[in-house]
Amino acid sequence: MIDPTVVPVAVAFNPFDVLDVPAREWITLLVDWIVAVFRDFFRAYISPPVRAVMEAVHWAFSSIPPLLFLALVFALAWWAASWRVALFSVIALAVVGFMDVWSPFITTLSLVTTAVVFSMLIGLPIGILCSRSDTLYTLIRPVLDIMQTTPPFVYLVPAVMLFGIGNVPGLIATIIFAMPPVIRLTNLGIRQVSEDLVEAGIAFGSTPRQMLWKIQVPLALPTIMAGINQTIMLSLSMVVIAAIIGAGGLGLEVYAGLERLNIGQAFVGGIGIVLLAMVLDRITQGLGEHAPGRRKSK
Repeated sequence: MIDPTVVPVAVAFNPFDVLDVPAREWITLLVDWIVAVFRDFFRAYISPPVRAVMEAVHWAFSSIPPLLFLALVFALAWWAASWRVALFSVIALAVVGFMDVWSPFITTLSLVTTAVVFSMLIGLPIGILCSRSDTLYTLIRPVLDIMQTTPPFVYLVPAVMLFGIGNVPGLIATIIFAMPPVIRLTNLGIRQVSEDLVEAGIAFGSTPRQMLWKIQVPLALPTIMAGINQTIMLSLSMVVIAAIIGAGGLGLEVYAGLERLNIGQAFVGGIGIVLLAMVLDRITQGLGEHAPGRRKSK
């Protein structure tokens, strides 16, 4: 009869006790080295343009009177989607204003807009290059996987160490976190363009640049817009988390409400974020549906 108190050697042996990889120490040393070597460079050359764009966008949005802002949103939503989306957008943003969080809303919208602009400026060219080179996409794909699957809070520590506290480190973390969908879907959209259309363009004497901008990009635009839509949603979620390191806006309302156990303040900030996300989602979806490459099926 087997004695239950005796544990087999194979079961008792723990292979993880044999080798202890000091991953924490290695990562800490790597981050410390990056901060020591590149902090001055990042603060001198990366931070100023990001801050300048953010401040310009915030000034532009905050300079528009609320009624005129709502009218512009109504016109944009009607042109991009439909009158139903336009009406919903105006009602949603009016609710945000009536909850007395219009100023934080403008700050959040400015942060998201800035993050999306930089994500597109960097991500679209990379996506186009990836669509032209399988080798490049094979090399970049693991990096995109890491960028998308790393928990958002992990980005905050190196961002603070490199840029300090405030909106800029939050924006940098947001750009890195939200950029992969633009790269992936730009690459995917261009690759999915029919080879027959590409061959027809070549037959008519199109140059590679004409092929890209007059055939491939217009036909891939619905897929590219889907990537931009995902980038906007990821930017909005990351901007809220970035309130922990000093980024303002509706995320700060949520964070302050949680810190003070003020349920009303936290909920108001959360409702504002949800309504903003819904408005941006509906408008960008409408732009994607009206893109030239969208095939309408009846």
